[in-house]
Amino acid sequence: MKKWVVAVTSAAAFSGTAMAADMAAKAPVYKAPPPVAIYNWSGFYVGLNGGGGSSHECWTITATSLFGPLNPPQAEGCHDATGGTVGGQLGYRWQVTNWVFGLEAQGNWADFSGSNLITAAGGPPGALNDVTKMDAFGLFTGQIGYAFNNVLIYAKGGAAVAHDKYSWTLTPLGAGLLAGSIVGQTIAAGSETRWGGAAGAGIEFGFAPNWSVALEYDHLFMGTNGVTQNSFPPLPANTYFHNISQDVDIGTVRVNYRFGGPVVARY
Repeated sequence: MKKWVVAVTSAAAFSGTAMAADMAAKAPVYKAPPPVAIYNWSGFYVGLNGGGGSSHECWTITATSLFGPLNPPQAEGCHDATGGTVGGQLGYRWQVTNWVFGLEAQGNWADFSGSNLITAAGGPPGALNDVTKMDAFGLFTGQIGYAFNNVLIYAKGGAAVAHDKYSWTLTPLGAGLLAGSIVGQTIAAGSETRWGGAAGAGIEFGFAPNWSVALEYDHLFMGTNGVTQNSFPPLPANTYFHNISQDVDIGTVRVNYRFGGPVVARY
């Protein structure tokens, strides 16, 4: 009888030990996942940009001070003023979950220039060139974007301002008609600062906690303005009145430094 009791007790003890060992082996072990770095786009930033652009210009002469209004106004032709640009920007962004909102001011020097042979401008066709030079522009825009960690895709829109210079220069025909003149000589000039609208989009990459680089495209809707030119000798004193339309396309590479918080670690 005693042997039977001992055998049963030993079997039960062995079974309990085996079950406990089995349960311990199968119990899950929790291990915290590694932190995920989340790029933070919030904060003030400053930066530099450079690139190129094209300003599409169409001229129409409407009147002169010597002869009065032209009826009908005479279309002079169109051209693209192209070249390079360099400038800077400053702004502020704030991030809400993955959405990023911002305000930005940008100012650029530009060297966009171009010309066309005038087809009709109250004088002999083919004697003059319309010449445009855009030497500066600025943008004042709001932004909205969506961040994929350190990659930001954004759109922007707001106001634009540009400074333009306009001139007439002589062609070989024009130089031949005006004794003592030379090809390329400026015989009338004017300038203006005009305001319009801007819309654009870009993609920006954060390559360090406070540094980012972006590719951006902007279109400026500058409308049609009245522009005056004053004549130079050998022309008699005269003022020429034009309607000039302008649309601008600009592509830039931008580098920004942000005065904001560091990369945030999330678990």
